[in-house]
Amino acid sequence: MLSVSGLNQYYGESHTLWDIDFSIEKGSCVCLMGRNGVGKTTLLKSIMGLVPVATGSIDYDNIQLAGKTAETRARSGIGYVPQGRDIFPLLTVEENLKIGLGSRRDKIRTIPEKIYELFPVLKQMRSRRGGDLSGGQQQQLAIGRALAIDPGLLILDEPTEGIQPNIVQQIGDVITTLNQQEGLTVLLVEQKLPFARKVGREFIIMDRGKNVAAGAMKELNDEVVRQYLTV
Repeated sequence: MLSVSGLNQYYGESHTLWDIDFSIEKGSCVCLMGRNGVGKTTLLKSIMGLVPVATGSIDYDNIQLAGKTAETRARSGIGYVPQGRDIFPLLTVEENLKIGLGSRRDKIRTIPEKIYELFPVLKQMRSRRGGDLSGGQQQQLAIGRALAIDPGLLILDEPTEGIQPNIVQQIGDVITTLNQQEGLTVLLVEQKLPFARKVGREFIIMDRGKNVAAGAMKELNDEVVRQYLTV
């Protein structure tokens, strides 16, 4: 489904990603973990074409993404929920969701009812401006917008950051439903260990710009947590 090989990335003179290699199988849910500043968000942005990479390949569903625009990657079937959500505050909930429709491969231009079923609050507030929503509601909107493109791969960057506990639980339930019942492949950056263990089936850990550990979530033992995740 997604294969990253020999990926190197620089910010100016700073070498931020070092020879990143990993593969994500179709239907899996992988948590990308690591302390702050190790390159997790940069890796996601590299996959989405939002930052340039120096070397390496990014293969999604037998499509080589290196050199392609972010819009092309979205049209290939990758939904992306960035850190901070990046919703359009002056547009309504419905207008925010419709923006995602422009990247659908089937050219459908109506908001899928499934999004409102997953996040009922979005239907209730579809005429309200995005900037008037709470942080948790905005996160639901950002996920809904990514789902509007009908992705084969959903990438989320810290979907629980700054979110109230009841919404965190709902987001976790939605991710699990999409992954386990509908077969959607998921890659998410997550700092909260209990949440990662709840929704994730595999993990990848980064440290100093390198991927240093990976495996089934049940293999994420206390020793690995102490070495790479404890602050």
